[in-house]
Amino acid sequence: MNDGQTKSAALTTALAFHYQMLIGLEKCFSLEEGQSIWFEKDGDVSLLAPSATQSTQTEVKNYAVPLTDHHENLWKTLKNWLAPEFDHTQYGVLVLHTTQAFGAKTRLKDWNTQIVKQRLQVLKDIFGERTRKQLDAKKPSEIIKLQQVVMSTNELLLENVLDKVTLFTEADNELELANHILAKPVGIPKNNLKSYLHGLVGFVYAQADQQSWCIKQKDFVAKCEELTALLCKKEFTFPVFTGCEASEVEVELHQDRPFIQKMVEIEHHQMIPDAVGNWLELQNSLLEQFDEYPLYRDKTVIYQNQLVNKYKYAHSSAQLEATDTIKSSKLLYNKTMQEHPLNMGNDIPPIEYKNGLIHDAMDDDERDLKWRVDP
Repeated sequence: MNDGQTKSAALTTALAFHYQMLIGLEKCFSLEEGQSIWFEKDGDVSLLAPSATQSTQTEVKNYAVPLTDHHENLWKTLKNWLAPEFDHTQYGVLVLHTTQAFGAKTRLKDWNTQIVKQRLQVLKDIFGERTRKQLDAKKPSEIIKLQQVVMSTNELLLENVLDKVTLFTEADNELELANHILAKPVGIPKNNLKSYLHGLVGFVYAQADQQSWCIKQKDFVAKCEELTALLCKKEFTFPVFTGCEASEVEVELHQDRPFIQKMVEIEHHQMIPDAVGNWLELQNSLLEQFDEYPLYRDKTVIYQNQLVNKYKYAHSSAQLEATDTIKSSKLLYNKTMQEHPLNMGNDIPPIEYKNGLIHDAMDDDERDLKWRVDP
């Protein structure tokens, strides 16, 4: 019976293919008008431009071991680029994109700065290490087979291909590559970046059909614009408010604050722990450095001003109806605290947030607010 685990070979293949797709996705960001990214056209990832000199074919390899003189990676890639079915004239650059670092003693380290004659000589020197016994063996190793094919190729063709080859080593792994892609969009909140990446990944995979797999520059730009417009318009999320009463120590610590004294003035002592608790939660939330803090701070200022304007009308009405100072003041306080919060756009803030803002406004001498109602 299946234990629920994916077969190792299938999973490895799938992960390697996904890494290849992420390489292509990253290249999409650099596309210019008229260009496109193709998967599995002439190899792993191809960038096609109107001009062959601007076109690039990339082979993507994810290896943990170093790139040494006799590692199959370079030799197998060269064999593919030298094959009759591959037309190297369509491309100005051929890139071997590998996660490998150069081996400590490899002669390939200076490849990208060498002229074609030097590159060819490096390959000849490496292949020249093979003994006649190795070359004439009935069952030579796979790497020797690859080297024999490459080095037996017409030298003019070999030079033409080698002249275009660039070795891109120590490439980002999948996680680093994803983070690099996530650094590209501008204006999308941090909490929505994964959704942006998933949207692009889904878009890239959706472009594949039975005939081809191509990402056109204009289509990619349109998708980026669509996702940016969607994910920039996100619903605001408040920090958590628990509504806990303040402790005796906290009440004593803040007993001289104006908003507390205004409650003492109307003899509403039993409500002071709740008031201090709401006020403290608000202050703490304004000190937190969470992702949405700048938006939260700005919304809070606007929302408090709305609450204050509403309260002024409530206080004026209470004064018109007042018959007893203490009773009318307490009724105004209770009604204000129990009122459903005003909407903030499409959001309904926590009631503790609303009440904390009212106490904060009472604590501001410049606003000159009070609970006391005089008949």
